[in-house]
Amino acid sequence: MTSVAALATAENVWSALGIAPASVLRMTGMRRSGNHAIANWLQRNADHALFLNNCRPGHDPLRNHNGIEVSGQRYDGSLQDAAAAAGEGALLLLSYEDTLHLRFDSKDNLSGPYKSTSFDGDLLIYRSFLNWSASLLKKLQRNESYRSADRMAVMARALATYGDLLVEVREAQDSGRIAICYDAWSRDELYRARVLADLGLTLRDNSLGAVQPYGGGSSFQLDVAAAEDLHSQERWHAMIGDPEYQMLLRLAALDRAFMDRVEALFPADAALMTRLPVLPELDAEVFS
Repeated sequence: MTSVAALATAENVWSALGIAPASVLRMTGMRRSGNHAIANWLQRNADHALFLNNCRPGHDPLRNHNGIEVSGQRYDGSLQDAAAAAGEGALLLLSYEDTLHLRFDSKDNLSGPYKSTSFDGDLLIYRSFLNWSASLLKKLQRNESYRSADRMAVMARALATYGDLLVEVREAQDSGRIAICYDAWSRDELYRARVLADLGLTLRDNSLGAVQPYGGGSSFQLDVAAAEDLHSQERWHAMIGDPEYQMLLRLAALDRAFMDRVEALFPADAALMTRLPVLPELDAEVFS
């Protein structure tokens, strides 16, 4: 990754936008991990910003994204018009969901033609396992077209990606990436201020801001407008009696490698999961 000063004197690799960004950040994270809350916060702490939401992995993000914001406000015009509205020296922020750097490192093409050297910072957004899994499953349960088996299939795939993300988080310091834990971010003002300092952004608005509408907002509190009114640390409490959630936790607990990763970053979650009751073995005679 290059420094802001280096980008100022080097050829503008983002010239297709029609502006030269002052700083370019790329963030990856699982759905239901506070990605949009953090993206909005980053924009609020920049002079002006251009945000490309949910870019398509492996492709040109300027052509393959799902939504544009200018300084925290949704923009319905063309990308070039949005860039002009953001202006010279804007923060350029790209987001990716449910994908990992390790799946692209061999070719360095997570962002298509824009290699890692095109970015001033790579952010890894992650959330505690129990709250993340509860939030994602609750969101899936609101989709009436999904059956229980459909939900479990989605969750099983998501578990694998989440586990690999935790590996990247643990290696963040060595890889030069910045890991942001949504749980800490949402409850600790000093944590947020330190992240802004690490990114070279001026602290302007360190609040949690408004609940972002992407993905329908909160999986649990649909009518809450202010993020400080969310109980994001208590999601698993609301789901612990759900049979599907219980089954998901038992499935995750069977994977020793996965549990080691959870324990390294969220030991309290891992400790709770080790207390799950062991399911009785099925008696083969029942099926004879």
